[in-house]
Amino acid sequence: MNIEKIKLMINSLIGKEVYVKVNVGRNKYEYYEGKVENVYNNLFTVNVDSIIKSFTFSDVLTKDVQLKLR
Repeated sequence: MNIEKIKLMINSLIGKEVYVKVNVGRNKYEYYEGKVENVYNNLFTVNVDSIIKSFTFSDVLTKDVQLKLR
């Protein structure tokens, strides 16, 4: 998988509810439920309880951020 395929995949999730799993290091994870808001050149945003979280496409490529359709 490459960055372009990841962009297309996340672009198709705009407006949909997703589960987000974020690797914060040392085998620790944060979990979010939210809606994909926008896709920009280098990152995408997820609205989690009226708080905007941003993630990069390279985070998805390296599996530091994992998305799952809700």
